[in-house]
Amino acid sequence: MAVVTGAGRGLGQAYARALARAGAAVVVNDVDAEAAGEVAAAITAEGGRAVVAAGAVGQTQVAQRLVDTAVKEFGRLDVMVTNAGILRDRVLWKMSDEEFDAVVEVHLRGTFSCARAAAVRMREQGQGGRLILISSPAGQRGNFGQTNYAAAKAGIVAMARTWALELARSEITVNAVVPVAATEMTKTIPAFAPVLERGEPYPDWVRKDEGLGTVEDVAGLVVYLASDASAEVTGQAIGVGGDKLALWSHPAEKAVAYADGGWSADAIADSWHTTVGAEPETYGIPAPKGA
Repeated sequence: MAVVTGAGRGLGQAYARALARAGAAVVVNDVDAEAAGEVAAAITAEGGRAVVAAGAVGQTQVAQRLVDTAVKEFGRLDVMVTNAGILRDRVLWKMSDEEFDAVVEVHLRGTFSCARAAAVRMREQGQGGRLILISSPAGQRGNFGQTNYAAAKAGIVAMARTWALELARSEITVNAVVPVAATEMTKTIPAFAPVLERGEPYPDWVRKDEGLGTVEDVAGLVVYLASDASAEVTGQAIGVGGDKLALWSHPAEKAVAYADGGWSADAIADSWHTTVGAEPETYGIPAPKGA
């Protein structure tokens, strides 16, 4: 039994329908009740089981209602997919408090509140479970104009690592999915815009080299992480899109230097380019090579 937030369209809809086809009963959540209803109706028309629980994630009462709906309608909760999200893109010096807070509320707090409510229920059931948190390449690399979104998505991966530790004894796995697919949200990323404007079918270099495809291309990973086959997979950030599946590395010390007595500003300046700063890290989502 699974809950999918933000499942009224795009990636969330693909996750919900794929999980239903794999045999899961699904609570379809979205702030747009009509859109959620259409997805639930499509699932039932295909022979699956689905109910709607509309509402904007972020607040504790909404998260609890999603879990309560799962238990009331289907008897238990096995999988929580935290997908709901919004965009309020703006460069740093123009971003308002409201734009920052709105994105963090939905992505970061929404993931937290829904995962917390799910973890409580799963621990009570005593039979394990799956938390599948949806992140983004912007959270791994940064992206121009997306201070709020990138920060929230990076935080989601950090929470996945933390919760994987905390929930291991309860046999609840926690993983972050880093999807790349053609959606209304990815159309706002300058690096992908030239490719998306061309439309489907995407050429081979787009699907393989860039790992960009349809929302359906991403859904298989969510189904896998929800299944018994992934019981040993936890604490990971996994990228998927087009024909590409990837494991993102976790932050680690890349280069180290030592100085007896510590480092003064002058000592760092003198040695930076020949020691730890000799090969600086790249940043930002790179533009597609074939664009």
